[in-house]
Amino acid sequence: MYRSSNIVARIFDRQICTPAPGTSVHHARRFYENLVPSYTVYEVECPDHSFRKFTDDGQYLISFSRNHQELIVYRPRWLSFSCKDEDCDKHDLPSRAKRFDSFFSQLYCVPLASCNELICKDFFLYMESNQLGLFATSTAQIHDAPAVGGAVHGVPSIEKITFLLLRLEDGEILDKKVFSNDFVNLTHNMGVFLYDDLLAIVSLRYQTIHILQIRDSGNLVDVRAIGEFCREDDELFLNSNAQLQLPGNHIENHLHQGQPNLGNSFLSGIKQRLLSFIFQGLWNEERDDTLRIQRLRKKFYFHFQDYVDLIIWKVQFLDRHHLLIKFGSVDGGVSRNADHHPAFVAVYNMDTTEIVSFYQNSPDELYLLFEQFCDHFHATSRNSMYMNFISSHSNNIHALEQLRSIKDKASSSAQFVKKMLASLPFSCQSQSPSPYFDQSLFRFDDKLISATDRHRQSTDHPIKFILRRHPYSLKFKIKPGPEAGSMDGRAKKISSFLFHPILPLALSVQQTLFLQPSVVNIHFRR
Repeated sequence: MYRSSNIVARIFDRQICTPAPGTSVHHARRFYENLVPSYTVYEVECPDHSFRKFTDDGQYLISFSRNHQELIVYRPRWLSFSCKDEDCDKHDLPSRAKRFDSFFSQLYCVPLASCNELICKDFFLYMESNQLGLFATSTAQIHDAPAVGGAVHGVPSIEKITFLLLRLEDGEILDKKVFSNDFVNLTHNMGVFLYDDLLAIVSLRYQTIHILQIRDSGNLVDVRAIGEFCREDDELFLNSNAQLQLPGNHIENHLHQGQPNLGNSFLSGIKQRLLSFIFQGLWNEERDDTLRIQRLRKKFYFHFQDYVDLIIWKVQFLDRHHLLIKFGSVDGGVSRNADHHPAFVAVYNMDTTEIVSFYQNSPDELYLLFEQFCDHFHATSRNSMYMNFISSHSNNIHALEQLRSIKDKASSSAQFVKKMLASLPFSCQSQSPSPYFDQSLFRFDDKLISATDRHRQSTDHPIKFILRRHPYSLKFKIKPGPEAGSMDGRAKKISSFLFHPILPLALSVQQTLFLQPSVVNIHFRR
């Protein structure tokens, strides 16, 4: 623990003191209490792009053109300028230093989308070990598309969804994966999850979890598809048995069509696993046969069709072998706000193809796990060192106190638990690893700003970052929009904040809903 808040004294302390085992990174991060983005350049002259985020290692700034056709990648660089006087801090920055290209250098601009496709501006995943970026383009949604070929009725269709794997060093497209007449929820990476070199893509329309591997060569390789079938040979087994059972004069016709139509007679493999788990759990709860039958009638058969109608909403990796899967109704799966729809969570083992656990009428049990072991739900790749220090209520006492304060103020405990669990499974790479969101270092209003990657209602008041430790002083402010505030108070404005994961550098982007140019401010340590 540093004895002084003075940065020079802290450097001397670091030379002569050894931190406790396992705390060296936390010890070093306390230097960010002294190194803060305390200076703001308002309304920076910059290209009219849609800025997405910094990569987790801080090497690249990802942005898209306004027509959502091109990817533009920048390299962050620190501002440098000359000054004739001895004390440069007293002088304003030269006009040249207030430009965007003084802080960022453009590496390249690559067209990703064709004329009838658009880049999904809310989707981007980064593979830090190989510096690869995953992007997506798609055509327009068809909301009233007919449910054919095993598609779920009520789920929209997109004629073409293309996932592109790029090497960010030079912008070369290494591989593509195309989904036709399908629907993948790409908003805030909801339908895709990256863990190490494994990629899970959820097809809502066909209820399939596609597991792919990203090879070191930059190839996207299909590993397995979980949904209609769970094991690699399930389809072969069912097809061969169906052909044996068909009359001889019908075999040739079915073979000519490609495969027997098993959709009307079989539930999907993942649905059968789920029903079996629920049935066995209820069966084992009672030892008396009469009570067992009564319980099954009440708890299983009465709700059988409700279980059958469940669809997969969202998936995340817990590790390389287990998936956390959220099930719910069709309406909730395609709704922008699924919090109002009932949902259930299951843990699925990909190796054994078994449901390990299922939470339906026991949200309190799941919430207890969520509160105590939240970091286990934030499955991060082993190579992402920066992501291991994101504050949560299971690793930070201040975040835990904040969570319990919200819980105590909630009018209904059940509604509070439901709201908290609505975030599961977590979206991939949805939080910033910036040390300025470390709640053991700084205190801020999480209604206005947080590590979570989301647009926020803009405010004309600066957002304050206050020290957690003595002297509990205000260290810096982040103010989106013009320095003097917005002239039009009626226009609805939203803001997004892009914090560099290492440097005292941040972008605040304020935009209105009328497609006016964004107001970009750069916050940095001068």
